[in-house]
Amino acid sequence: MDCLFCKIFQGQIPSKKAYEDENVFAFHDIAPMAKTHILFIHKKHTANVNGLSTIHVGQVYAAIKNFTAGTELEKEGFRVVTNTGAHAGQTVFHAHFHVLGGEKLKGFGA
Repeated sequence: MDCLFCKIFQGQIPSKKAYEDENVFAFHDIAPMAKTHILFIHKKHTANVNGLSTIHVGQVYAAIKNFTAGTELEKEGFRVVTNTGAHAGQTVFHAHFHVLGGEKLKGFGA
């Protein structure tokens, strides 16, 4: 498979790892859109969030909860964004969740 994110979590492409458990891998975005910008991916490859089972989505959100628990992100707030498809801005077709925070974010009433 020629998936950039699969190669990252398999260690074939270097990344700055932020979190890992048996199902989920998270790493710092190389073009951050906020002071903190972490990408969370399920290790099971699917093109977008609609390919993930509800169990897999739950595993990703549990990882996000574990990562943010007790941190400034939890205290001050963070945003989770998932782009699905090219029209929504998805550029890597492995389902992923952007966790953004570390500063006051713009948009959506912020």
